[in-house]
Amino acid sequence: MALAVAEIPERGRSSTIPMPITPKCAWALLQADSSARLIDTRSTLEYIMVGHPVGAVHIPWMDEPDWVPDARFSARIKDVFSSHESVPVPGHAPPILLICRCGERSSDAGKCLIDDGMANVYNVEGGFEGPLDDNRQRSTSSGWRFDGLPWQQY
Repeated sequence: MALAVAEIPERGRSSTIPMPITPKCAWALLQADSSARLIDTRSTLEYIMVGHPVGAVHIPWMDEPDWVPDARFSARIKDVFSSHESVPVPGHAPPILLICRCGERSSDAGKCLIDDGMANVYNVEGGFEGPLDDNRQRSTSSGWRFDGLPWQQY
């Protein structure tokens, strides 16, 4: 399961979309870079009831009851990194890894972060549960859980 750091994609500074990253590469990046943070952008109910990656910080991109993007989303992300205990490396933008159910909402959230001037933003492909299959079920072809990565449920 261990991936070499060389297999982790590097993000270009001029991109307007988050860099796609597989769940396994996301996990490897989290293990290799202590400044990296995995942000679970799903709703509160999804985070609690469906489960979430171990160590993920929950910051909903959209949440009940309104289901509109959080106007303070970028500020909340910045707060996570400003409260980080380790000393930042000069010139190093800590990796921001975003995950949702299947990768769509987290991609939109990542575009918002990039538009707000943040760099090193990744979107976990397939999200936590992956896309629906022909039987309208998830976690059958891709995603964090499909790949057997650490997760927990309340």
